[in-house]
Amino acid sequence: MVRYSLDPENPTKSCKSRGSNLRVHFKNTRETAQAIKGMHIRKATKYLKDVTLKKQCVPFRRYNGGVGRCAQAKQWGWTQGRWPKKSAEFLLHMLKNAESNAELKGLDVDSLVIEHIQVNKAPKMRRRTYRAHGRINPYMSSPCHIEMILTEKEQIVPKPEEEVAQKKKFRNSHLGQWCAFPVSSFQFCSGSTKSSWSHIYTL
Repeated sequence: MVRYSLDPENPTKSCKSRGSNLRVHFKNTRETAQAIKGMHIRKATKYLKDVTLKKQCVPFRRYNGGVGRCAQAKQWGWTQGRWPKKSAEFLLHMLKNAESNAELKGLDVDSLVIEHIQVNKAPKMRRRTYRAHGRINPYMSSPCHIEMILTEKEQIVPKPEEEVAQKKKFRNSHLGQWCAFPVSSFQFCSGSTKSSWSHIYTL
């Protein structure tokens, strides 16, 4: 069994998906994964498809050296962004895999939310390129591991409003007026003059 870095709070309402040693850039995939973290599965799928079509960008917040500015990054509160097509396609495949796992467990696919997603570096792979004067330079790739956990979003039931303490009016027969007191602290007024209002007794 593959070990995940995080265990879901409710395993019966969660599904997992994982890919190891994927031939896709670690840095681009990490930024794309952070963009969809916490999204609904349908929203994340639409977003990744828009990235492949360059309708929406991925904000590059950490690995952004040399990344140009992009107007589409404004909606993320950022300035630098790109459209990592290959990373988006790999994540789309993983979301499809997680959706299949959810159907197998009998979960409600339309209520799944990406609770956890993580991208780790995998061992680099080496190739070579031939240079002048008999030299050989390395061509290194940066693959990655991806794991994600999707959880059914719980339906929030609104809390009933607390009943306000009802107030009941009691007639002061001596003064011919009405006194309002909460039912919880039943009190009555005694006396026939204004000075006698200070004498309030509690049953």
